[in-house]
Amino acid sequence: MWKYVKSLEYPINIKKKDLRMAKYLITQYGGSNGELAAAWRYLNQRYTMPDDKGKALLTDIGTEELAHVEMISTMIYQLMKDATIDEIKKAGLEGNYAEHGKALYPTDANGVPFTVTYFATTGDPLADISEDMAAEQKARAVYENLLDLTDDPDVIGPLLFLRQREIIHFTRFKELYEEYEKNVTK
Repeated sequence: MWKYVKSLEYPINIKKKDLRMAKYLITQYGGSNGELAAAWRYLNQRYTMPDDKGKALLTDIGTEELAHVEMISTMIYQLMKDATIDEIKKAGLEGNYAEHGKALYPTDANGVPFTVTYFATTGDPLADISEDMAAEQKARAVYENLLDLTDDPDVIGPLLFLRQREIIHFTRFKELYEEYEKNVTK
């Protein structure tokens, strides 16, 4: 069904430890506007699309979002690599450490765990695609906020790539919405 290529969509090679940035970045892993929520939203909604074009678009973007989860996970791991307990405490990550050690766990930047209430599906293609466009815009805005919080070029490069993918996904969803608005009735 899919071909798995064992490389990231964008190379990640963060050389400088930054637990503060890792804490912020985790929101794009398990937060309401993050990549995990997007992947599940699109992969769930695809079943009620009225045609193969909509199903294919949601499948393609949903699986790409899983690749973005992998990128975010890699970034967080590299930002936290070899962190000491004191550094973990100083970054405010001791709660995560108490529960999960140094493992990644899907939360937002405030430690709120991932929940499926972050996304919805109505079975109405126009409503669902509207939500998808909004989700892409919110994710773009979060990436822009994250860019404001770092000056590390090794972090900025992947964030810019991911921000651009949100713009492209929004554009593809908008095209599908406009087509469905003309041609699909409920």
